[in-house]
Amino acid sequence: MPKQLIIQDWKFKEVEGQDWLPAKVPGCVHTDLLRHGVIAEPFYGTNEHDLQWIDKKNWEYEAVVDVTEELAAETHLELVFTGLDTYADVYVNGEHILAADNMFRSWRVDVKRHFQPGNNALRVVFRSPIQEDLPKLEKLGYPLPATNDQSELGGLGGHKLSIFARKAPYHYGWDWGPRFVTSGIWRPVMVEAWSGVRIHDLFIRQDEVNAAGARLTAIASIEADSALRGRFTVSAEGYQWSQELSLSAGRQSIELQLEMENPKLWWSRGLGDPHLYSFESVFECGEGSSASASVKTGLRSARLIRNKDEQGTSFYIELNGVPVFAKGANHIPNDSFLTEVTADRYRHEIASAAASNMNMLRVWGGGIYEEDVFYELCDEYGIMVWQDFMFACSMYPGDEAFLGNVRLEAEENVTRLRNHPSIVLWCGNNEIDTAWSHYDENAGWGWKKEYNAQQREQIWRDYEAVFHEILPEAVNACAPGAYYWPSSPMVSLSNDEHQHSNPNTTSGDIHYWGVWHNTEPFENYNRHVGRFMSEYGFQSFPEPRTVRTYAEESDMELESKVMLAHQKNGAGNRLIKSYMDQYMNEPKNFESFLYMSQMLQAEAMKTAIEAHRRRMPYCMGTLYWQMNDCWPVASWAGMDYLGRWKALQYTAKRSFRDVSLVIDREDDVLSVTLISDLSKDGDGVLDLRLLSFTGELLWNDSRLVSVSARQAHVVYQVDTEQLLGSHDESSVVLLVELKEQEHVIDSKTWFFVQDRGLKLSLPEITLTEIQESEGTVYRLETSTLARHVWLSSDIEGIFSDNDFDLIPGEPKDITFSRRSQGTDAFERERAGNVEILSMAHCIQPEAVTTS
Repeated sequence: MPKQLIIQDWKFKEVEGQDWLPAKVPGCVHTDLLRHGVIAEPFYGTNEHDLQWIDKKNWEYEAVVDVTEELAAETHLELVFTGLDTYADVYVNGEHILAADNMFRSWRVDVKRHFQPGNNALRVVFRSPIQEDLPKLEKLGYPLPATNDQSELGGLGGHKLSIFARKAPYHYGWDWGPRFVTSGIWRPVMVEAWSGVRIHDLFIRQDEVNAAGARLTAIASIEADSALRGRFTVSAEGYQWSQELSLSAGRQSIELQLEMENPKLWWSRGLGDPHLYSFESVFECGEGSSASASVKTGLRSARLIRNKDEQGTSFYIELNGVPVFAKGANHIPNDSFLTEVTADRYRHEIASAAASNMNMLRVWGGGIYEEDVFYELCDEYGIMVWQDFMFACSMYPGDEAFLGNVRLEAEENVTRLRNHPSIVLWCGNNEIDTAWSHYDENAGWGWKKEYNAQQREQIWRDYEAVFHEILPEAVNACAPGAYYWPSSPMVSLSNDEHQHSNPNTTSGDIHYWGVWHNTEPFENYNRHVGRFMSEYGFQSFPEPRTVRTYAEESDMELESKVMLAHQKNGAGNRLIKSYMDQYMNEPKNFESFLYMSQMLQAEAMKTAIEAHRRRMPYCMGTLYWQMNDCWPVASWAGMDYLGRWKALQYTAKRSFRDVSLVIDREDDVLSVTLISDLSKDGDGVLDLRLLSFTGELLWNDSRLVSVSARQAHVVYQVDTEQLLGSHDESSVVLLVELKEQEHVIDSKTWFFVQDRGLKLSLPEITLTEIQESEGTVYRLETSTLARHVWLSSDIEGIFSDNDFDLIPGEPKDITFSRRSQGTDAFERERAGNVEILSMAHCIQPEAVTTS
């Protein structure tokens, strides 16, 4: 078995500097400088602007590697870097042994002849990614589009360099993230020593999987010092398979056929248990040499279904033969400084997705191929993953060195991640096909109009080389049977004007940004519904206590320097204000504005999600932008940088329920749609009550309804004039509940006018601890309608519901769970001090928060 030594005790400095400082590895220059007080907190105030000098410098790290006699006695001694960011030269005892140029690749060097027994000097020099790539731009002769590269902030004017580096694109800035172009050792460094034989990689290829049986192939990449004969054995949950094999000297691939009867299948959340098998492999030979490797994977069949129909072409994931409506969000890196993301932060995100009734996250192409723990958690929680390759919103060079680097990057990352059952789709890039729109002169983002005909053709040929050749070849070679989609969004790979997506296409996936970027009304979410909505979104601010981690009281106004520095989407703050003026009343102060921005965002996303779900099976996916943040900021996230759920996250939880009600109004007809993602039919009782804001019953109706498996169908319609009668539409609420044996499956409220038209009184809300709950369950009651009730606790955690409507005579019980460390992301606990507000508290000057 290989012996491993993790290299620790590093120091660092600027190459031209004199003073060495202790370094934390994994880490980066920015976090090391911060740890020693050399720089101010990067996320605070406008400090980002003052730290742009760091990426113009060269930095070096040093460590002493103690090679013991035990390590030195092994035949092979390798130095392994699992992540270098990005342009790095590595020296052992003064001798250059490696030049790295890709953050997304690992690097392995045979150092048997370089390392001596005892202490050895290891030096890693990081060249400035800015200084490294400026000559590439000059050599190319023209700039390439990179919309989100904040080169001006970095002091580079229009010189957008992110496209040349195989490095996380968001490090150069994005419309929700800061510009911190990092350097450093961002994944562990180790020495590996071995002799005889070792297994590099074990892949459980799933040739055919269903409930009756599984045909698998165990494929091991194995390396031997010399020719060997032995037995290769694989075992999993009582099964064991083996065969005699002969190995030649060197590296080779060996295969073993595996068959299982009635396997436990891996299911996404809501459809079944995400069962995982542990496969253990070992190669043993008579000479006493042996090698082993293990993987954990789930057995499932996952297919991208694109069948032509009367309306276009379908686009959905079929899991184990079952069509799945994808519910979730887009994931970005959890921090601008990647090594600050702990396993607990990853668990909090994935557990939050599962608790929000999601079944899919899209790993967006401007970040990183995530850490193993991210995918392990998705496997565990039953969260499907749409995995982008790391290309986004830019055109890329196509020189031989760049393409070769991309090929190796793709092969390594597909190989690393291919055993994860959660990954159901690989996608080439984010938004590049539609941004360039090569086959439609009048479509796209205007990029191609900046180039002459020869340049256009060259740029497109380079695009095709990466996304239509290299990446699909890597998927096919390294993960046979996995599905690849060239770009999101896209209609199909037709090589004509029908290839490029738009908000009205009836095939492929859609990114709909008419609401927000084009200032279209929320109601347009109902008009632009595609086969799979892979992006759409609306911004809000974090809650006040998060904002105060980067701003002083004097900064608490919409157009302050700090608020503008923490709004990366240009006119974003004014857009929030404009939409709020359209749909809501004026907040009484800036703190109320922060809360109401979340209420506004929640209403926008509720409209979108419900529009998508009620069009099932025409539409089979809704992934809003975005799940999380990489720093504290006004953004589209449903969960802020500190992991605090916004109103959107609670709204998503309600809107993504497996059995859900949707109320909508077209002209004078009010409809109730019943949606079920479950695989079994059922039935229930639909109760409808029209209530005054004081809780008086004004109208009611009830009927038995069928809950049809994996269907959305209208179960109730009524003329609004008949429903309202003579009652004032600005002073009534419709409460619709779906019950099964008196248990409420789903409950939705409906208002007949926009929030700004509601005649709200200031509610008196009471909070009562439920006896015997040990302070974890509370009952809320109100004197008059309380719209958008918001609970907050001085203990970090989540409530079972929040940002809800509370009606007199309709008490609501709420559970609190503390955010915890370890295997349980949330644990029931006393909520501590709870504060309550509602929309009325935010718009009425005399209102005070209830505690």
